[in-house]
Amino acid sequence: MKKAVFFDMNETLLNLSLLEKQFNKHFEDKYVLKYWFTKLLHSSTVMGIMGAYRDFGELAAVALEQLFYENDLALSQETKNEILGAFKKLPAYNDVRPALQLLRANDIRVIAISNSSLDMIKEQLSNAEIIALFDSYYSVDDVSKYKPFEDIYLKVAQQEDLKREEIVMVATHDWDLFGAKKAGLSTAYISRKKEKYHPLYTPADFTDSNMTDLMQQIFDLKR
Repeated sequence: MKKAVFFDMNETLLNLSLLEKQFNKHFEDKYVLKYWFTKLLHSSTVMGIMGAYRDFGELAAVALEQLFYENDLALSQETKNEILGAFKKLPAYNDVRPALQLLRANDIRVIAISNSSLDMIKEQLSNAEIIALFDSYYSVDDVSKYKPFEDIYLKVAQQEDLKREEIVMVATHDWDLFGAKKAGLSTAYISRKKEKYHPLYTPADFTDSNMTDLMQQIFDLKR
């Protein structure tokens, strides 16, 4: 029986549109945000493989500096603060609040897991006005290794006194779900963008484009 849902945050719960507007002030390439995010995730994966660790915010800043450098653009501290600051103010998707309320009404634990720092997670959930709907939230700082390495999924399961089979990990990132699946969790893919699920990663157990519908599908709940 499933007792808890682990949620990824950025892009899964929180809409990056505000961040996209910041990038659009400086770049004409519609893929630039995705490129920056990919560079950020690449560096976190390399750090994890090499057994090194730095705050995710530091990696985000480095990726931003590289992006501006590659495009022959100057990056002032003010611009850097403005772009990275937008990360803290991302709104929740419209389907998130009703989905979380549905889970809580049915005594299913709601837990956030992010590569961001604990302070950043708290700020993001507060600014998105959904923090009251979470039972708890965790940062990879606890294990000094980013997702999708299995460490954080297992750490949170232990901390919450949950068995792996009692947990569903929800994300819009196939690599995140691949990691959770390898750790022994069930997985649910929320489709947030026009992107194919990687065919060489372990498929998700559940898939939907609406968060509330996805929760209903997993737990057979009624609104």
